[in-house]
Amino acid sequence: MDIKVLGFGCASCNRLYDEVHRAVRQLGLAATVSKVEKPEEMAAYRFAMTPALVINGEVKAAGRVPDAAEMTSWLTTAAMKEAGQ
Repeated sequence: MDIKVLGFGCASCNRLYDEVHRAVRQLGLAATVSKVEKPEEMAAYRFAMTPALVINGEVKAAGRVPDAAEMTSWLTTAAMKEAGQ
């Protein structure tokens, strides 16, 4: 699973990055979590505000840090899609 946190390094961006790592660990998922801070790389995704969360190329949230239940749901759904379920 490929997870990206888009943002310029603000407190919310860093919090989202940490929360995503925590959720991935708790779920025991195999995932690559990365920060994207360069505007030219962020331009590939359509979103209005940072931080933004991208899971397997799909923007799931922008302008906020989603709660743990939302993140868990998105990550679980993405894992199931990858497993072909």
